[in-house]
Amino acid sequence: MKVAVVGAGAIGAYVGAALHRAGAEVHLIARGPHLAAMRRDGVRVLSPRGDFTARPAATDDPSDVGPVDYVFLGLKANSYAVSGPLVHPLMHARTAVIAAQNGIPWWYFHGLAGPYTGRRLNSVDPAGSVSATLPPERAIGCVVYAATEIEAPGVVRHLEGTRFSVGEPDRSVSRRCLDFSEAMVAGGLKCPVEPDLRNDIWIKLLGNISFNPISALSRATMGQICRHPDTRALVESMMRETLAVAAAVGCRPEISVERRIAGAERVGDHKTSTLQDLEKGKPLELDVLLAAVVELASLAGTPVPTLRAVHALADLLATTSSAPAGSAP
Repeated sequence: MKVAVVGAGAIGAYVGAALHRAGAEVHLIARGPHLAAMRRDGVRVLSPRGDFTARPAATDDPSDVGPVDYVFLGLKANSYAVSGPLVHPLMHARTAVIAAQNGIPWWYFHGLAGPYTGRRLNSVDPAGSVSATLPPERAIGCVVYAATEIEAPGVVRHLEGTRFSVGEPDRSVSRRCLDFSEAMVAGGLKCPVEPDLRNDIWIKLLGNISFNPISALSRATMGQICRHPDTRALVESMMRETLAVAAAVGCRPEISVERRIAGAERVGDHKTSTLQDLEKGKPLELDVLLAAVVELASLAGTPVPTLRAVHALADLLATTSSAPAGSAP
């Protein structure tokens, strides 16, 4: 098995190190000091489950790698449309693209029977730009339940969780999913093949759609949001509206709002990825987390007043935070 990890950051390098440990041929695509450190010293994983070092190949030029069996995308979803120069040199006729993203993926209605079959969501696939770069038939969905961070160049701190659920858009249990799952398990990770990954997508999205924009707007941690009565009530309202949208498009994940909030509260004073991106001046990954669900609500005729209000504020924040000082949004 030959795998290229495009965007070998905290999650990508962790997955690449595990697959290399399992015996796969792994190529990490990265840049800067992190790439230099991985080339020199390999990927050092620090984990409560045991530290280890892996030495997969690492480069900034995918043409050095050539076609692979799997491309594991560790990029932010808002860069998928422009990822062609990184991804296309890695493709052969059967290359699968495993997108480890949060939120609603560009392939959401691909292969899904029902009234929205093949429908494209403009919020996550504007003018079909993502589908043109990453054809939906190549996609394998992936929902990440692991927390990692780059502690230093070439050093990944694994904080918690080892589950990477994967699944086909058309709900089949394919050979390509099973082969990838087996390699991940051999590398020490959990990788169930889910007949309907959309349930996992919505369950994880419940937290992302509420805590991420609220944390960016308030600069608060997850624990602080949960302990404040009014923002806790706001999170609950956003989650209930999200579940209504999921049901309207044919998905009913089995999760209680109260349990989801309690789980987030146990995480404590953790900054969401959106707040971290805001503090670092990076683009905010809100289209797949929030705008897509508002678009789905419009498509299905589901009222989501709380989601719409938070989306308006978060979208303004994303616009103004990326604008040069003193310029008009």
